[in-house]
Amino acid sequence: MKLVTLDRGQSGSPGVILSDGTYLDLGTAGRVVGEAGADAVVLSGSVMGILAAEQLQDVRRLVDLVEEGSGEMRAALKAAGGLIDAGDAQLMAPIPQPSLILAHGMAYREHLEEMGVPIPEEPTWFIKASSSVVGSGAPIVLPRDHGEMVDWEGEFSIVIGRPCYRVKPDEAMDYVAGYTIINDVSARDWVASALSPGQPPIDVILAWGKNLAGKQYPSFTPMGPVLVTADEISDCHDLHLTTTVNGEVMQDANTSDLIFRIDELISHLSQWHALQPGDVISTGSPAGVGYARDPKIFLEHGDLVEITVSGVGTLSNPVMKV
Repeated sequence: MKLVTLDRGQSGSPGVILSDGTYLDLGTAGRVVGEAGADAVVLSGSVMGILAAEQLQDVRRLVDLVEEGSGEMRAALKAAGGLIDAGDAQLMAPIPQPSLILAHGMAYREHLEEMGVPIPEEPTWFIKASSSVVGSGAPIVLPRDHGEMVDWEGEFSIVIGRPCYRVKPDEAMDYVAGYTIINDVSARDWVASALSPGQPPIDVILAWGKNLAGKQYPSFTPMGPVLVTADEISDCHDLHLTTTVNGEVMQDANTSDLIFRIDELISHLSQWHALQPGDVISTGSPAGVGYARDPKIFLEHGDLVEITVSGVGTLSNPVMKV
């Protein structure tokens, strides 16, 4: 299934994409299907809540009832606003406010080569603010003070489905609800200082701290467009990822280039974090970022960034300066 959060009200409404491409509002559908005489399906009011309540099977049952239902049922759903044509659907991030976003860094071999960074012996990561999350279609807003060196980082991402703490690698994939896409947008103003050799340790620490702070601006974590349930991805270590800016391919990679397998990454992070349903782990950026190019390329007002991952979809965001 492809779960979404429809942009309806402040916190949105959970939805799913049907086989014909129509979007189904799950809250409205549960009510209408019940009124039509089928067994009632009562779901949580958010995708995160659905995961926490272990209701994915209930969602599948509701989808089957709608897919197999009569024309009268679909007409009732349409009249109630429960069926939305693809062209009319407005989306938030599938998890609009994750409790925790862990961003894996130094993840792809080719990316480390282009940045001149050695391969780490164990995974590295940092936390991104949920206040930086926006959905597909929402603008990436260049900050007024540090908007001249803003870069893209297209990343395949994991969504946790149940409490996950101190798990072993061979258990880790059982805790995955599904997958989405993140753009780890980054203001690069401080990267040169952070990577310059021979600096006093305190200066390196301060520069690296500001480099991470440059990833936290509002709109700097576009996410989506969907959460694809894990059963739809047969091999998460063989997925094609591309990032384009105004149609020009900037990143072109495969998750097979990841240094650490996804089960290893989840296990490692779970030794430190008690992961909860709806938490997101972004698996890091492959090669092709703007900072590593010669000459360097950064995002400008009017650009369009699109990240596509096979089996997941395309995350698309315009860039604007205010």
